[in-house]
Amino acid sequence: MRKPVVLITGANGEIGHALIANLARQRNLPVVALDVNALDPKAASLVQREVTGSILDNSLLERLLAEFEVDLIFHLAALLSSRAEFTPMAAHHVNVEGTLNLLEFAAHQAESHGRRVVFIYPSSIAAYGLPDLDTRRKAGQVKEADWNTPITMYGCNKLYCEHLGRYYAKHYKQLSEAKAPLIDFRCVRFPGLISAVTVPSGGTSDYASEMIHAAARGEPYACFVRPDTRIPFMAMPDAIESLLTLSAAQSDRLTCTAYNVRGFNASADEIRAAALKAFPDATITYRVDAKRQSIVDSWPEDADDAAARRDWGFSPGYDFDRAFHEYLIPTIRQRYGL
Repeated sequence: MRKPVVLITGANGEIGHALIANLARQRNLPVVALDVNALDPKAASLVQREVTGSILDNSLLERLLAEFEVDLIFHLAALLSSRAEFTPMAAHHVNVEGTLNLLEFAAHQAESHGRRVVFIYPSSIAAYGLPDLDTRRKAGQVKEADWNTPITMYGCNKLYCEHLGRYYAKHYKQLSEAKAPLIDFRCVRFPGLISAVTVPSGGTSDYASEMIHAAARGEPYACFVRPDTRIPFMAMPDAIESLLTLSAAQSDRLTCTAYNVRGFNASADEIRAAALKAFPDATITYRVDAKRQSIVDSWPEDADDAAARRDWGFSPGYDFDRAFHEYLIPTIRQRYGL
């Protein structure tokens, strides 16, 4: 008999590790982890099966279909924003075709075991595209259906996959014989994520994390956006909790396919001030990268998360002060032995 499991793609990142630990230890759910890289030993010890491979490999997905019953999928695998601008075709293959492969996999799973598969998909603030600074400032907290005109490949990928998920959840094969929906697609649009654990890797919103990590290491840092640049952010623990909370929500309470989530919206200069307060000897300056600035300027200054709060009880634990003084600064100090 096939074994019931939770599937996590892109499992070897920080979010994947946290989900594995929560599902295996707190919820006692067996996990199959899929990533192009091998899991670190600690995470590997908590999963029922570790699979090293790509979501673009249909034969691999067919083997998983034959061996396991999957009721819940966390689809984290993606080619992220900055890299996607350098390799747009590769980004499309991974972010769109990979997601389509996984949606088909989920539909076949549901057909085979007769239950809907909950499909959790992290989207991004990059799905928005505001035309100019004046519009951006006037827009305030942007709702999910506003300004869905992204200017990056990553944003286009994410927005299209949101629509693919909505199609699979509500209109899949609508001209064929009528049947119940196969997939329960649920999506969060993440703002900039700030982590104290993972070293930032050059993402478009990573200036916030880069600033603090550089200050803790005693390295000078030149921020690539203007001091007044403001976007919504979220502390990594809240991002992980939002995925888990949404996955457990009652389906009849959900009114959206994609939900905004956010913790706080801070300017680059407010983040700089917090970093300098914690590390007074740090050198943090500005050297604006016009291309990256234009991307950030196309994102909203803030996001309206009222639907997530209403429908599934989203409630972030970290505002700006708590995020910096109780999570980021203490954890980063410990990381660097300070």
